[in-house]
Amino acid sequence: MTNTNRSAQLTKVHKVLKKHYKPVVPPADRTALEHLLYACCLENARYEAADEAFARLKEMYFDWNEIRVTTVSELAEVMAGIPDSAGAGQRIKKALQSVFESAYSFDIEALRKQNLGKAEKDLEKIQGASPFVRAYVAQNALAGHSIPVSEGAIEVLYAVGVISEQEADKKQVPGLERAIPKNKGVEFGSLLQQIAADFYASPGSSKLRAILAEIDDGYKERLSQRTAKLEEAAAKAAADKQRSQSRGAKMSEMRPSQPSKESSAAAKEAKDHAKPSKPGGDKHADKPHAEKPHGEAGKKAKDKPSPPPAPKKKEEPQRLEKKSPAKGFVKKKPR
Repeated sequence: MTNTNRSAQLTKVHKVLKKHYKPVVPPADRTALEHLLYACCLENARYEAADEAFARLKEMYFDWNEIRVTTVSELAEVMAGIPDSAGAGQRIKKALQSVFESAYSFDIEALRKQNLGKAEKDLEKIQGASPFVRAYVAQNALAGHSIPVSEGAIEVLYAVGVISEQEADKKQVPGLERAIPKNKGVEFGSLLQQIAADFYASPGSSKLRAILAEIDDGYKERLSQRTAKLEEAAAKAAADKQRSQSRGAKMSEMRPSQPSKESSAAAKEAKDHAKPSKPGGDKHADKPHAEKPHGEAGKKAKDKPSPPPAPKKKEEPQRLEKKSPAKGFVKKKPR
């Protein structure tokens, strides 16, 4: 698709979505970290469910550090109202851990003071921050022109012909920020997220299909082909996983079981006890211990002087070898 056709199609998407949804503006008093954690809740979820999940997090836990050390399963239970609560909990936990390890605090307000390009690069270093989360923070906390696109939004834009199948596989929407002006970016992003959440929750909804048909009549064929391809890929991945698991089980059955450390030690000890003792092995055991004298005998033995040490042998002086006179000298005869 050419840039002109893509821009015209995105303009039409914006116009139709504005008829069926109301734009959502995030609170202006949120910190940069709160925007980041809220985006972790909002991805693939409706705004109402994300608002409730984010409010429950702030209500149930004392501070961000307590959330950081909480398990993903507990966070998912608290945020049970959003579709992918486990994924949201994992994103939040990873993001808090990454922020804490980088500065030993839960403050990323320094991003607001940086150049936008530098701030976006620093956002990429935060683990758990998906492309959707980073784009949401850049748009709503850093005043940048970056429209967040979730998984459901990719499928919607493909269904109405905005992006190709290859672009959908790469989760890319080329030319999105050029087609939508910056002053309409927040509005378009919130409208796109609403239809994306509806698609993620119920792709066969009659209301959703009516909106898609209003944008482009050919959505049915694209959507059916895309759905069949994704189902085939999912079935293949499940079959490969099951095949690898069965192969691993067979390998473990063929591999001989190794004895544990405790059983090996016990067998070694029993083997040592079973060995016959060598004749004359313990020389000290056959010798009777001499009894120490008691009473007066012991005292006399104690007072008896010890014998003088044996005299050392005199060392014989080393004989010096006669040296032959050096060459050039004549040996003098005695007078």
